[in-house]
Amino acid sequence: MWIVVAFFASTILSVVALRWMPVLTTPLMFIRCYQQLKSGEELAWHHQWVSIDEIAPALPQAVMASEDARFLEHHGFDYKAIERAAMRNIKHPEKRRLGASTISQQTAKNVFLWPGRSWLRKGFEVYFTVLIELFWTKERIMEVYLNSIEMGRGIYGAEAVARHHFGTSADQLSRAQCALIAVSLPNPLRFNSAQPSGYMLKRQQRILREMKFVKPLGKQD
Repeated sequence: MWIVVAFFASTILSVVALRWMPVLTTPLMFIRCYQQLKSGEELAWHHQWVSIDEIAPALPQAVMASEDARFLEHHGFDYKAIERAAMRNIKHPEKRRLGASTISQQTAKNVFLWPGRSWLRKGFEVYFTVLIELFWTKERIMEVYLNSIEMGRGIYGAEAVARHHFGTSADQLSRAQCALIAVSLPNPLRFNSAQPSGYMLKRQQRILREMKFVKPLGKQD
């Protein structure tokens, strides 16, 4: 019983504390470092926390257009997207499985959990998603997401990718650059926003068009 009480108390306190504290490290950052050292690669870890006010407004719009168009409307889970993904996976089992994780779910996974597809990890993801939706604002969820998500080899967050891929700061990113970053997010180790492929450029143009229909962060009304 005390283990259960300690778990809930510690996790809730952690989520509440991170409502204001910057997230400076994540489990994935340490995992990537271990993988790099194990394979004999040069260690790469680039991360600098910046507030949401120091990130170009186009970047939240781009990731919403690409990853989670209903981010400002749902409460952590997009049930319509889940239903669409389930139907598509049933009808076309031979294709790569389509996911429906929201930005809130991805944030919960990045900050509190480890990579993987087990039911145990998914259960924890649901739990932490509920907590951050309960205790954080949408702006805070997006701020943590854009500061913690992997955006390239050893690159984490908007400021790091802006400096290492585009030679600028996060607040100076153009709409086109923001769209390229959004394109890379499903697989940042494969898709390099600094050296976009033809597929990435095509996807970039689609995201730029869809960004016109995404509400700016902070305007949920």
